[in-house]
Amino acid sequence: MTSLTEIASFLRKRLTSNKLSQRELGEHAGIARRTLTGVLSGDADYKVSTLLAVLDRLGCELAIVPKSAAAGLANDGSFEPSAPNVKSVVDAARERLDKNPSSKKPK
Repeated sequence: MTSLTEIASFLRKRLTSNKLSQRELGEHAGIARRTLTGVLSGDADYKVSTLLAVLDRLGCELAIVPKSAAAGLANDGSFEPSAPNVKSVVDAARERLDKNPSSKKPK
């Protein structure tokens, strides 16, 4: 998310999915009705502490990631995971066994 409008849209969706009213959310988050209206409209700038309180009451957390990693967090299905570049411990062991078949025999 890169704008207050996008954040507001996300918060409104969470509000609906949590089946809360704006009044209930404001009371639970300790935020005045006017402030919450501004947050949910995307028109008003607000404190980070206000955003954290609203997110917490909606069952969310704020995560800050590098822009290059943000595409991986997209919920629109545009992210396609790539194959891992680093071998797992099991893959490395299998590769060693394949290179040295005599080590497979029980002693």
